[in-house]
Amino acid sequence: MRMLVLLLMLALTAPAAAQTVERAYGRDARQRLDFTPAAAPGAPLVLFIHGGAWSFGDKRAAAHMAAHFHEAGYAFAAINYRLVPHVNVDDQANDVAAALASLLADARRDGVDPGRIVMIGHSAGAHLAALVGTDPSYLTAHGIRLSAIGIVLLDGAGYDIARQIQSARPLLRRLYVEAFGPDGRDHRTLSPTTHAAAPNAAEFLVLHVGGRSDSRAQSELLAAGLQAARTPATVAAVDGTHAQIFRRFGEPGHRATELTDAFVQRRFGTSR
Repeated sequence: MRMLVLLLMLALTAPAAAQTVERAYGRDARQRLDFTPAAAPGAPLVLFIHGGAWSFGDKRAAAHMAAHFHEAGYAFAAINYRLVPHVNVDDQANDVAAALASLLADARRDGVDPGRIVMIGHSAGAHLAALVGTDPSYLTAHGIRLSAIGIVLLDGAGYDIARQIQSARPLLRRLYVEAFGPDGRDHRTLSPTTHAAAPNAAEFLVLHVGGRSDSRAQSELLAAGLQAARTPATVAAVDGTHAQIFRRFGEPGHRATELTDAFVQRRFGTSR
């Protein structure tokens, strides 16, 4: 009996586990998001965009990030988007904007503060986050203010598509051409560096793996364009690999996590 009473007390006093729910934000099977609410209302929102060369990947891989940001007191969403070659990259950026619009439409019900948002992308997702954060056409189509959003980029290298195609090795070059096509006009239109002049999202944290020269060059190029437009942008190198910057997120001593946490705490006016 005593054991039963003890277990009941623990159940009543333990914090509730985060309940992640899947929602649709469009008609396509890929237009889905996983939403993890915060424990308290009025919480900031972290939105994650997965990588996968614009042609694969899944939101479910971000469960460890959902747990990390839920513990910090934030609402969290990870999105899927339609994939190349069934759609183009412009369609994918529109999916990102539509997913965020769907979340903000439910903000009051979900206990989300629509004025405090950070968007995080890894790899191809970093390109999409940067594109949506620099080209205002995507978010303004949904009435969303760029000034409400901070952007964190985890080891993207596609911020200037034409330059990346020119400098990449054959295998990587083919990957970019398959995603963006052969038309140089599309390369320019879909490059975040093209849109780095204001207006932009409020602030950028651009992280790259120290051992990747292409990611470093592209990160510095994007940050320079943003800084020229008086948009705050910080570039930092982190240890590990392209996969580890995402897979190890939330682990103690993981530098990318530490930098991201400091960024979102400053943006949200919170502390852990």
